Amino acid sequence: MAYPLITDCPVCSKKLKVKKLHCTHCHTTIENEFEMSKFASLATEQLDFIEVFIKCRGNIKEVEKELSISYPTVRGKLTEIIEALGYKTQSKNKLDKQKVLTMLDSGEITVDEAIKMLKEDGEDS
Repeated sequence: MAYPLITDCPVCSKKLKVKKLHCTHCHTTIENEFEMSKFASLATEQLDFIEVFIKCRGNIKEVEKELSISYPTVRGKLTEIIEALGYKTQSKNKLDKQKVLTMLDSGEITVDEAIKMLKEDGEDS
């Protein structure tokens, strides 16, 4: 039985390194120090969200429908994952007005959602 990969030490909470790989077919074992993907440290819920996001080809409207969550929740989850992968995000997530118009034009968001997003962005300034 295989167990899910843990990425942090249960004793000191530091990052773990993979030291051994083993083939269950031919029984070859390789020992060295291997780096894990950034994605290995994401929570199962975050990986599930990424899977839905990719399946929906990044269409936030489709992600909303698939997961029955709101646009701000989708954005919040994306921001959380971006930060968990070690990338910086803008502290106030300044909104690109042209991006809102593009999303509105492509049907990713409704007029009401676009208005709400633009109002929220104006309040952050």
